[in-house]
Amino acid sequence: MNIQWYPGHMTKARRAMQEDMKLIDLLIEVVDARVPVSSRNPDIDRLGAGKARLILLNKADLAGESGNAAWEKWFSEKGYTVVQADSRNSARLKSVHAAVQEACREKIERDRRRGILNRPVRAMVVGIPNVGKSTFINSFAGKACAKTGNKPGVTKGNQWIRLNRSLELLDTPGLLWPKFEDASVGLHLALIGSISDQILNKEELALELIRLMGEREPDALERRYGQARAEEPQEGEPEAGVLEIREPEAGALEIREPEAGEPETGKSEELRMLERVAVRRGCLGKGGAPDYGKAAGLLLEDFRAGRLGRITLEMPPFTE
Repeated sequence: MNIQWYPGHMTKARRAMQEDMKLIDLLIEVVDARVPVSSRNPDIDRLGAGKARLILLNKADLAGESGNAAWEKWFSEKGYTVVQADSRNSARLKSVHAAVQEACREKIERDRRRGILNRPVRAMVVGIPNVGKSTFINSFAGKACAKTGNKPGVTKGNQWIRLNRSLELLDTPGLLWPKFEDASVGLHLALIGSISDQILNKEELALELIRLMGEREPDALERRYGQARAEEPQEGEPEAGVLEIREPEAGALEIREPEAGEPETGKSEELRMLERVAVRRGCLGKGGAPDYGKAAGLLLEDFRAGRLGRITLEMPPFTE
């Protein structure tokens, strides 16, 4: 599944970011803790060369604890200051102030030696769409300073926000890069909602999520959707907990058993799980046939909201 998305306004946003880079002391890079590498724009390292760096592992409450710890260690070993965060919980952001001071320690000491006192640290908050930059700023500031939304592209332009006498933040639009060289990056970004759902095939995306879940958290889907039927079956219906395979409508995804001698590809199991989601969530169409499109949408919503549990989809190389 090859996914690419680079709206035209991002070229303008990139130029504005490059222009503002000379005004700032620190880059606060917000990434999604479930996919920390995929949710990093590789252009940021180039644009922010020479600047102090702070990595905010946001949505850490949705990622596995062991994954969060592994990624914090991995980024720290590369020289970044790192904070695990849930931007919706202002209490968990208290450590960011100390992290900013630590990341900018050399700059603060240099100002002090020059007799420059009480000059605020100017930090640019950067990240790809829908990783929670604006929510972080609002929670960190304790007030609504930036527009927020659960879809990419809410923040349209750069905006300075003065938090206190020691820190000023520059909010920037979510910025992707022109081409994802690794197909898994586009997939991961689609799963976390950083790519517009309007350009995606949700059924295919849901099947990919089921495959990844089987690799990373094989029991999570069973916990959520294990009981396919809660009601008593009517006459002629399968017994409780048994999935019935119906004839798909034209153009719909088809579930079938492999024929004799045909190798198991794993795809049929992914489709069976999507059907289980459809039955469990009541996504049934004409004649009781599963509505795969609706089931796929609900599955993606459950993952993005953390209803499937705390899941990290990618891990640092040294833990593989």
